[in-house]
Amino acid sequence: MNIRLNLLLVFCLVCLGTVTAQTGKYKNFKVSTYIRAQDVARMEDDEFLKQTWETVGTQVDLDKIYLETHRDAFTVPEKTLLKVKRFFRSKGLEVGGGITYTRSEPTDFETYSYAREDERRQVREVAEYTAKHFDDFILDDFFFIDLKNDDEIAAKERSGLSWTEYRLRLMADAGRELVVNPAKAVNPRVKVIIKYPNWYDHFHGLGFNLEEEPLYFDGLWTGTETRDPGSAQHLQNYLSYNIVRYFDNIAPGKNGGGWVDAGGINMSMDRYAEQLHLTMLSKTPEIILWNYMQLNDVKITPQMCAKWQILGGNSFSYKEAVAPFTKDGKTITPTTMARFAHVTLHQTDRLVGQLGKPIGLVSYKPYHSSGEEFLQNYLGMIGLPMDMYPKWQDGRPQILLTEQAAKDPQIVERIKAQLRKGGDVIITTGLLKAIREKLADVCELQCGDLKAIVNDFGWFGKAGREFIIPQVKYFTNDAWEVVSAGRPLTGGVSGYPILLRDTYSKGMLFVLTIPDDFGNLYDYPAAALNVIRRAMSKDVGAYIEGPSKVAFFPYDNKTMVVENFNDEAVSVRVVINGKASALRDLLTGEQLKPAELPKPVAGWGRNLFFGYPDGATVFDVKLPAHSYVGFEW
Repeated sequence: MNIRLNLLLVFCLVCLGTVTAQTGKYKNFKVSTYIRAQDVARMEDDEFLKQTWETVGTQVDLDKIYLETHRDAFTVPEKTLLKVKRFFRSKGLEVGGGITYTRSEPTDFETYSYAREDERRQVREVAEYTAKHFDDFILDDFFFIDLKNDDEIAAKERSGLSWTEYRLRLMADAGRELVVNPAKAVNPRVKVIIKYPNWYDHFHGLGFNLEEEPLYFDGLWTGTETRDPGSAQHLQNYLSYNIVRYFDNIAPGKNGGGWVDAGGINMSMDRYAEQLHLTMLSKTPEIILWNYMQLNDVKITPQMCAKWQILGGNSFSYKEAVAPFTKDGKTITPTTMARFAHVTLHQTDRLVGQLGKPIGLVSYKPYHSSGEEFLQNYLGMIGLPMDMYPKWQDGRPQILLTEQAAKDPQIVERIKAQLRKGGDVIITTGLLKAIREKLADVCELQCGDLKAIVNDFGWFGKAGREFIIPQVKYFTNDAWEVVSAGRPLTGGVSGYPILLRDTYSKGMLFVLTIPDDFGNLYDYPAAALNVIRRAMSKDVGAYIEGPSKVAFFPYDNKTMVVENFNDEAVSVRVVINGKASALRDLLTGEQLKPAELPKPVAGWGRNLFFGYPDGATVFDVKLPAHSYVGFEW
């Protein structure tokens, strides 16, 4: 009996050691990578398999690897798949599967045609094959449909639906009938995960069904790549955090992780590192470094060292990342972007364990809604912490509504109810334009096709350039301008609302003017942004003052992260809506003492939004370029 117990104890210790080896590389999350089907097939060559692992495995700590079985109408042979699976398991990695349902990526990401029976059969067979070999697998970005061939046109016409409606129904049914159910018939243990890309505001147009699919898929994954914000998709840095929070709110507990590729590394090591860091600030449990061959092939070059790195003191240190290091008794000189990921994620790991649950200004985006696409990411970049939900949230002090909220036929009644309870409603000019006649029952405002060119915000300062805004019209003394702009405003002849307020019952309605080019939000002077941030901080308990392109990430345990995305250092003021004796740096332990509050601004009617809340505490913070700091108060 004692011998059996001892053997059992030894067995348990061995198992515990194995688990520690697999999950102990990071304290707060798991780091994985993904190998495309064509690259898995290349690993039939032992030399290629071992050489790539030598490069990747020595430069970044990995917990798991996903082996793709199918992409671009190609399926990895079973013999090769089993060989590669055994190899990575022998290296102490968890191994999962992956599928990309494309017929030809180079041809405008050509997907399968789900109106064709032969292609539906192929989709099902790939799911069955993958489930046979893995207990979990991920569908890469392309489980949508972008085809309008004759068969799809005929099926759409028979349905009597719009293209969006047809595709939403088609893909919601295809996911269940062709992927999940067949996979579970082969392997009842299998977990089938759908990975959604980063362009969430356009999903419904191509059949990604965020309302139905998360209910029957076992999990979902989040594309957090923002790459170059000025590229075709215009995905702002903040999206790498914001989209995870949105998907968390769509399917609580089912969102498995983020997914970042090498896009943007051409801009600098910092741009790549920021995407990884922001993904993990969302408190997601795992990140996939897309993809294994990028970790192997994208070489470190001097061009990845940005000009601001020369001054030093940045959160993401190029010098540290490229320095030789010791592993398993060997000295290794970093050669690829894998080392950037390693340094960034271990650094972020030390921070995120001290952060609570992310919180922010609730923004209601109904399922399958359009309008002012991706605006919340631009607002995040001016320091407004976003928390997007697909369903209306009752009982919140403030609700932000963009044009997307117009999809809800009950939106005006919801606005009234929120105001009657004493809450605030913040609407954008896009929503005002969309529901102006219905909203007149609350406040008679107009926002049509008239535009204004502005650059002067009066006592709040001037913008660095002129830009175009929609004109908001209102009845004098029925609504009030909090922030205004003109060309010029001071000494000029015309001014236009930037932030407008009106009262209804016990609540307050705000209208936030959104420029025609959302990027011009970054041109708003800091003093104007400060008023906007203060007005919209009731649900958070703190806000920041300073220039644009500084983001604020608050958490429910009185911690926060402030991150500077500017190419130069900035001075920021952290405002706590209450008493705080100090801010403690979460990484260094340094205590920051409160700054002296300025004297209240005199003037009739201005204390509502100018100055600081009663009993507020302020702290002055300096941030180098592309750097962050975590605080507890």
